[in-house]
Amino acid sequence: QVQLVESGGGLVQAGGSLRLSCAASGSILNINAMGWYRQAPGKERELVARVTSGGTTIYADSVKGRFTISRDNAKHTVSLHMNSVKPEDTAVYYCHAENVVGGSWARLEVWGQGTLVTVSS
Repeated sequence: QVQLVESGGGLVQAGGSLRLSCAASGSILNINAMGWYRQAPGKERELVARVTSGGTTIYADSVKGRFTISRDNAKHTVSLHMNSVKPEDTAVYYCHAENVVGGSWARLEVWGQGTLVTVSS
């Protein structure tokens, strides 16, 4: 009933910028929170940034001051603006939605398929 589709990944040089976007599709009434996670080879998936429908944000310490998350509640989209990227940022980035509500259904969480970000040195 609901899907998350990411876009914007690719190859970027250290110090550069990249913008990731995610759109939730389906007959959605509300999404409580949306965020971005990432997973590098051999490592566990970790939270990068999260924003609630009220605008409250959380960032991983490793990206504070460099990344900015934003969302459009009406369009059910979320973006991650990545500045001053580092090789350590290389990972598959996943869009995530929490407490997604439709007219006659609800989902605790939904994951996107992931988009690869590679930062070269």
